[in-house]
Formats: sequence, C-alpha cells, structure tokens
Amino acid sequence: MDERAIQSTLEGCELFKGLDEASINEISGLCLSQTFRPGELIFQQGDFGEYIYIIENGNVSLERFVDLGQRKGLAIIDLLGKGRALGCWSTLLDEPHHLMASAICQKPTTVVILKGTDLRKMMVQNKDLGFHVMEKLCFLLRERIQAAYGAMEKI
Repeated sequence: MDERAIQSTLEGCELFKGLDEASINEISGLCLSQTFRPGELIFQQGDFGEYIYIIENGNVSLERFVDLGQRKGLAIIDLLGKGRALGCWSTLLDEPHHLMASAICQKPTTVVILKGTDLRKMMVQNKDLGFHVMEKLCFLLRERIQAAYGAMEKI
C-alpha cells in the first residue's frame, strides 16, 4: 500500500476522521500496511498489545472466549469493516495491556498498522490532535462495550 492509500485509510477512519491534512500526513508516516487471508488472526486474545489496526478493506470479526463458570463460550463482539479501528487502546495511555479479544479476518483483509506508543508521543506533543483522538476513542469504546455486553448475554 502506498503513502496516499494509507492517508486515505486514515482520513476515513473513525479515530482520525475530521483531522487536518497535516496531521493525517504526519500519522501516515508512522504506519505500514499488511494483508491477511480469510481465517488468519490479526491478534489473539491474551497477546500483549502494542498496535492499533485500521481496516483498509475486508472484514474482521472481534471474538472473545468467555468463561463465566458454568457458562462458557465464544462471544462474537462485532464484525468490523472499512475504516474501523481495533487493537490495543491502552498504549495511548502509556499502559501495558493484554488484548481482551481476538481479531479474525473473515475475507482477504488489508489493515494499516500503527504502533500505539508512537501515536501517543504525537498526541502528547500536539494537544489538539490528542484531544481529537481521545474524544473519538471514547465514542468507539462506548460502542465496543455495548457490543461486548450484548454478545455475552447470548452465551
């Protein structure tokens, strides 16, 4: 994926939508892209998380194995497509964290990959950018928590 394609993906991403061109260009310099096959894991529940992933194309299922004593099962939290972000949000808070779900590609999927600590440094240096990303992250996490609760109720 070339630089312009990465910038386009960032512009359409729920975390970065509405940022000015200079910020998008700066963030794109931190990114790389990777393509996954259907059934391939982008990350697995329990892995140490360092990265944020943005879907350029394809579909990713967020799944969590849940053990509630007598109730055990796989909770499908959400199916994410183009422009959606996933990964380790705690890196934006400078906190180590293990991933709480697995991300499994449902069809050929290309993602833009961004190391969370690199984005955090940029956010600390540019408070307007930092506020914008954190505000968008709050909405995203609210949606993800609601989806997780809904998925667990089905177990």
